[in-house]
Amino acid sequence: MLEPNDIVFRLLCKKAGCGLTYTGMVNPLSRQKIYFDDSPTVQLFCNSTRGLKEFVKKYDSFVSLWDFNLGCPSKLAGKLKVGSFMHSNLEMIENILKTIRENTKKPVTIKLRKSKNVFKILKIAEKYCDAVAIHPRTRRQGYSGEADYSYALKLKKKTKLPVIYSGDVSEKNVGKVLKDFDFVMVGREAIGNPCIFSKLLGRKCNLGFKDYLKLAKKYKLYFRQIKYQVMNFTRFMKHATHLRRELSFCKTVKEIEEVMKNKKE
Repeated sequence: MLEPNDIVFRLLCKKAGCGLTYTGMVNPLSRQKIYFDDSPTVQLFCNSTRGLKEFVKKYDSFVSLWDFNLGCPSKLAGKLKVGSFMHSNLEMIENILKTIRENTKKPVTIKLRKSKNVFKILKIAEKYCDAVAIHPRTRRQGYSGEADYSYALKLKKKTKLPVIYSGDVSEKNVGKVLKDFDFVMVGREAIGNPCIFSKLLGRKCNLGFKDYLKLAKKYKLYFRQIKYQVMNFTRFMKHATHLRRELSFCKTVKEIEEVMKNKKE
C-alpha cells in the first residue's frame, strides 16, 4: 500500500525538525516489514486483540509510543471495520487499549474522529492512555470540508489527558493551535513537504526529492513508492502539471531522475 509516511520520508521530517513521526497503519497480524530507524509511533490498526500482545512485546523497545488509530475514514478501514468504523464497538476498544497498556511501559495514545461515541471512548481512553489525538471531522466528511475546531476544544475541556490536535494545521494557524492544545499533528500539509517542520520552528530547510531519492535507494524502496513520492514533491514546484505529465510515463528510477534533472525552473 502506498503511503506518504514511509521510512525515508519520516527520516527527512525528523531531520527537518519533526518531534515525533508515525508509521503507516499496521495490523498486529501483518507480516509487513517495519522500519524503526526514526524511533516512530506505531499506528495500530485492528478490531481484535489477536496477536496484539505478542506484537507489542516484540517491537516495544524500538518505538517511541503506541497509537491506536480510531480515526481513519478510508474505504479499506470500512471494509475491515477498523479505524473510525469501530467507534460503536466500545467493549473491543477497551480490550485493545487494555492489552496494549499491559504490555508496554511506553506512552499509549488513541486517535479519534468526531462521532456520537467520542466522549464514551474518551472515558475508556482515560483508563489506559497517556494522551488523545482528535481530528474533528466526521467519518463521512473524510478530509473534506472544515474541521470542527470548536468540537476539538470541547473535547479538550472534557479531559485531563494531553490533547493532540489534528486537522488543517498550517503555518498560519499553528501558533493558535498550540495555545489551545498540548501538541499539534501535521498531516496533509507535510506530504511532499518535509520542510514544513523547519518553517514551523523558524528554521531554514532545503530538503527535497534528491534527498528522498538518495535515502530511498539505501532502503531499497519499491519503484512504485518512489514514483508516488516524487508526485507528492512536485506539488511545490514550478510547472508541476508539466512535470507530473512527464513523470507519469516513467517506468524506472533512472527515468524519474532524468525528468527531475531536466525540470524547468
